[in-house]
Amino acid sequence: MKTRIKMPMPFHGNYIVSIITGETEDRARCQRLFIRELSEETRKEHYKGVDEKDVPTHQVSFHDFGCRRIVEGKLKENEENIVSFETHGKTYRFSPLLPKHQ
Repeated sequence: MKTRIKMPMPFHGNYIVSIITGETEDRARCQRLFIRELSEETRKEHYKGVDEKDVPTHQVSFHDFGCRRIVEGKLKENEENIVSFETHGKTYRFSPLLPKHQ
């Protein structure tokens, strides 16, 4: 069953990515956020022998500092203003970068 990501993601949007490891959180600006759900076939083929609780559900692609990054993780939060994924002991949390009102 396909999961609909609730957060709007315009291609030219700007986002904050928070990478959380334990009690450490690093924040950066990113662009070109693209999220796709991994098919059941892909998950079975690429993650043979991996415990089902550790198999990623989505592939996330984004650009930070001009470099394209791709991570695969399990969907953790799916809200209008935040989406996050867990992978290898880290949480990648994305939210829109909103302009400051003066």
